[in-house]
Amino acid sequence: MNGHGEEQTGFEIGIVVPKKNLKEERVDYEEDCVDVLVSEMKKVGLIVERVVGLAEEFIKVAAPLETLGRAAAELEIKKLTYIGMELQFEWEEIEAFVRQPDGSLFSWCERFRCFNHLIYGIVNKTDSVIALRFDNKEFSWKLGESLLKRLETEGVVKHVFPLHDEIRRKQLLRTWALNWLDFTWQPIDEIYSYFGTKVATYFAFLGMYTRWIIFPAGFGLILQLIDFGPWQLFMLPIFFIFLISWAVLFFQFWKRKNSALLYRWQTSVGADQGCKFPDSERRSAMPREELIKKPIVDKTKEKEALRRAEWFGHLLRFRNDAMVIMSIICLQLPFELAYAHLYEVMESDILKFGLTAIYLFAIQYLTRIGGKVSVRLIKYENNGSSESRADSLVYKVFGLYFMQSYIGVFYHALLHRNFKTLRQVLIQRLIVSQVFENLLENSIPYLKYSYKKYRAVRKKKHENGFSTGRSQVICRVEKEYLKPAYSASIGEELEDGLFDDFLELALQFGMIMMFACAFPLAFSFAALNNITEIRTDALKLLVMLKRPVPRSAATIGAWLNIFQFLIVMSICTNCVLLVCLYDEEGKWKIEPGLAAILIMEHVLLMIKFGFSHFVPEEPAWVKANRVKNAAQAQNVCSRQLLRSISGEKKME
Repeated sequence: MNGHGEEQTGFEIGIVVPKKNLKEERVDYEEDCVDVLVSEMKKVGLIVERVVGLAEEFIKVAAPLETLGRAAAELEIKKLTYIGMELQFEWEEIEAFVRQPDGSLFSWCERFRCFNHLIYGIVNKTDSVIALRFDNKEFSWKLGESLLKRLETEGVVKHVFPLHDEIRRKQLLRTWALNWLDFTWQPIDEIYSYFGTKVATYFAFLGMYTRWIIFPAGFGLILQLIDFGPWQLFMLPIFFIFLISWAVLFFQFWKRKNSALLYRWQTSVGADQGCKFPDSERRSAMPREELIKKPIVDKTKEKEALRRAEWFGHLLRFRNDAMVIMSIICLQLPFELAYAHLYEVMESDILKFGLTAIYLFAIQYLTRIGGKVSVRLIKYENNGSSESRADSLVYKVFGLYFMQSYIGVFYHALLHRNFKTLRQVLIQRLIVSQVFENLLENSIPYLKYSYKKYRAVRKKKHENGFSTGRSQVICRVEKEYLKPAYSASIGEELEDGLFDDFLELALQFGMIMMFACAFPLAFSFAALNNITEIRTDALKLLVMLKRPVPRSAATIGAWLNIFQFLIVMSICTNCVLLVCLYDEEGKWKIEPGLAAILIMEHVLLMIKFGFSHFVPEEPAWVKANRVKNAAQAQNVCSRQLLRSISGEKKME
């Protein structure tokens, strides 16, 4: 026991190393690099367990609370205290810091940072180079060099990944992934404790979006089932006004919910969770004489350099955005228009359905290629943080998918004004695309895991010299290692698998909103899909994939701006659709009905921006507690400052 009610975390980190070749003769085992790694990890206070699998050997790592606490102090992690201030963590003052919703001292993101600091912080502190060996391979561990990084470079350490906690995983399976009784309820705090802020924020958004979409789904179902006769065309503008009001209010209330969740999770918006070398430390490392003698001219030069870097970064982003837009116009647009034209001239519904399936299959890979090109372009941009790089990637890739998803629908809606074909395209896109995406995201991880498991079992049988019989992967850590990682389809350089999940939601939102007047029933399809999506995404994370590396994003980031953009686009597109419905002959005369639609467009834009300011983004109780904590922190600082001033006067 550590005296604070917690013994240690479970085994939360796994390290993969090759199995030793027992047939090789050895003279000395003391300098085996894996043995040295295990020994060094134990010296820093970690708890280590070695497990031999079929194909690899695994090192499971856990840590007592005190070890994590001292690592957090070295990392200068800031945590919320009971007086409302975020202060640098100190192990000796542990009782001053607020606990997490589940009662633990550190969040999963903080624990993961501490584990990384501990295992990658093992360096050669001796006075000489240490010779290491693994099987027939020999190499040197240099002074001040990280042992784990050296082993990764030499290919000894194959992978370092987070481990699932089996007890908590099964609990989440029972209460969340397999709980179909409540369609949209989710244990958000437990998800946050297990997966971190970013994953929990996604599921909180998905759950709230699914609950709210039931209202337009019910309205659209009524319009589809009930014939209002001559009033049918008047019901569509009413439905459209309701939709815009619904969408604007939803995102305003989501901002309120997000701020409440962040307050409960003790997370600050814009807080930098990266392990960076603080500027204050760099300055303190300089001699005091150099700081004093720095001329004022250096500040002017620094200001000019920063200004040039800022504008150069803007120019790079503009260049990259222009390249993406030109590639869309020159390469993707002709492909999309060719598909739309073929769909229009085909008479057989079966051929149309097959064409859509082939198109969706082909365009997925073409768009992923564009996404990977965008990742390469972003590497040359002068973005200040990983969050800004991720946002830039989101905007570029969404532009590619926006063209892929909507240009064909625009073709049928605006050029041919064929609403029967438009409804067929929407049904096929919503059904085929959603089913296709769900099959891919759930079947591919299982197929990858099954293939890796088959290879491991086959290799073990070959080593044992027999080809029949049954051999199983018996250790849990090896099963987790064989599972795919939760990564984005365009690559894991900047984003994890949530990129694809948010992209799927954004494309669905744009599809049902921008063509709502043509097919009100689309909201019912979306509601059913999202109810299923909650459970399938939960199963994917808990069963089919490795435990994701925690990310500390406090909001949905650039996706919120994309959703806002889609609301404005839906106002424009639906007004055009209503004009087409009212002006079937195509004369485009500004008659009273058409004039009313144009007026409605401006009114809806005013509603959109008006509601955005009408509903506060922060709940009153969150704001009151924040102000109260700030006042308490100011009082404490004032008292301490007055005591220090009084003490100096008395000494005089």
